[in-house]
Amino acid sequence: MGQRRGSIHSLGVPVVMVCIAALLLSTVWIYLSLQSISETDEQMVYTHVGCPPQHFKMATMKNSSPWLQCSQINAELRKLKLIGQGAVKKVYLSEWKGHKVALSQLACQDYLEDFLHGLSMLQALQSPLVVQLVGFCLENNTIVTQHHPHGSLLNLENVLAQERHQQHNTWQARLRLATEYVAILHYLHNSPAGRRVMCDSNSLEKTLSQFLLTNDFHLVVNDLDALPEVNRSRNLLVKCGHRELTGDFVAPEQLWPFRNSGQPFSDSAMPAYDEKTDIWKIPRVTQFILGETPETELVHFHLFQIHKKCREEDPELRPSALDVLKVYRAVHSAMVQDTSAARDML
Repeated sequence: MGQRRGSIHSLGVPVVMVCIAALLLSTVWIYLSLQSISETDEQMVYTHVGCPPQHFKMATMKNSSPWLQCSQINAELRKLKLIGQGAVKKVYLSEWKGHKVALSQLACQDYLEDFLHGLSMLQALQSPLVVQLVGFCLENNTIVTQHHPHGSLLNLENVLAQERHQQHNTWQARLRLATEYVAILHYLHNSPAGRRVMCDSNSLEKTLSQFLLTNDFHLVVNDLDALPEVNRSRNLLVKCGHRELTGDFVAPEQLWPFRNSGQPFSDSAMPAYDEKTDIWKIPRVTQFILGETPETELVHFHLFQIHKKCREEDPELRPSALDVLKVYRAVHSAMVQDTSAARDML
């Protein structure tokens, strides 16, 4: 018995040393990766591969097709069932020439401006990071987009719990999704339509509902009805709605600054803010995407410092989405190298 315990103890020392060495190696690799990531990332340009402007192409289509117009939508689309409804629009699962699509229709005339804003953003921001626009009709306030059956990011855990998707339930896939979420923020903050802020994100659940999970387990942003513009050269800042925001999910600058003095909320007296509100929310969204498993604990560890910076009370001290994106990519590269090195050492 004594010899067996001794042999286990003697084997334990090398294992511990391997773990420590692997942790040190990954830390060094992250630093080196951050130095090597090109500044050209600041100008990220996305297009739907193989499609000219104002065209779409879904998975089984051989060629791109121009966006559908009113006559085609009215004659060729078939509604199947209601799959979503909000204040601005109703969404129906529909079919066009054998392809499943999402048909969005204005739910209330009071929100026509928001609906049209969402359409204008879809047109201006088409990229692999944004849900694909299939067509629209202003005559009956209809928008057609590509349908993603997994639904929103809110469904992530339920989807990954299904046996046929178990191969995607890894730290690598989860970190990739989190990286794509940050990449979307970077794109919106540096978009062809200006610096845009995700205002429909006043809770974790609402934020997650803005993103769709694709069949091949990537993310696209879907709901663009509330993307006001920040333009510092014109002293243009934003306010997300006209009502008081509360809770710890929204950024501190989004809270009524006189809430502790008893002064009632006033929209006209509420200070405006910029895209750094999106940065504040990154750690909470990423925490949801990564989940709490032994495999993702090390990912959380490596992201701790950048997430701490994201939660700075002063928005000027928070990093840009690009800064966060660089760290996420570096952590992924480092952990892949770390896993390989640790395997070799064992």
